[in-house]
Amino acid sequence: MRESRFTHLTRLKRPLLIGAAVWVATQHPAHAADEIQVYNAAIAAVGQFTVQQHLNYTPLGVKEPPFPGGLVSNGAINGTPEFAYGLTDWWEVGLYLPFAIQNQTFYSNAFKVRTLFVSPHADQRDFFYGINFEFANETPPFAQTRFAMEIRPIIGGRNSEYEFIVNPIVDVGFGRFGETHFAPAARVARKFDDDLYAGFEYYSDWGNIGDFKAFAQQEHALFAVTDFKLGVVDVNFGIGYGLTPASDRWIVKTIIGYAFPVPGSNTAGGDRATTGPVNPMSRATQRTW
Repeated sequence: MRESRFTHLTRLKRPLLIGAAVWVATQHPAHAADEIQVYNAAIAAVGQFTVQQHLNYTPLGVKEPPFPGGLVSNGAINGTPEFAYGLTDWWEVGLYLPFAIQNQTFYSNAFKVRTLFVSPHADQRDFFYGINFEFANETPPFAQTRFAMEIRPIIGGRNSEYEFIVNPIVDVGFGRFGETHFAPAARVARKFDDDLYAGFEYYSDWGNIGDFKAFAQQEHALFAVTDFKLGVVDVNFGIGYGLTPASDRWIVKTIIGYAFPVPGSNTAGGDRATTGPVNPMSRATQRTW
């Protein structure tokens, strides 16, 4: 029997539709991050509380969701309040409350807890190191997995003018859709004044370990960043550019931090650098070399 024109067209379209579906399924476009940060192994003093507010805006990003029902990064505001406490001179714990705003709708991403171990007084060392473990309880718009973990080694070196830090991050998702991604980040910065720093930060996601994506399908972004003080408040600000088609094209990030006074100390709040990239070389003046 001679096939109809409709049936013929349907058979011609079927391979194209299947190919398109496979392409969409394998792209995994960028998702806006609540924390864009290179850890430098600086932690709160023993008994000290610190607070940071992360805010990231993606004015021009990927317009497809990273998975069915996922939040689109284009036009999204992502952020998180971060609370930390110094237990010892080598151990700090923290709590995150991530969120996103998309199309004037607020979304909560539950919470994250972390435990960070570092070389004592890392902010005064030439060579420093540490490792951070972060456990996340995630919600459906942000991820396909309910629970996830980040393993973030910290390796860095600095002198009186420059610093270089690498965070070879491994992200682990648990459950049916869970994957283990390699997402390295790095930072190089120069000190221009006591409270003024500038440099570059690099962030990426290479894909599932053992099955890395092609380079064009990976996420790679380069940020121009600066760190400075406004009174006792530390500020980190950066503008990022996506280097691949799978990356968000433009991202603006900021971190505002404050360190509360250490109990029983005469030190004023904000004198000690808060956790993360804010004023990473602020203790350099205490070195004897």
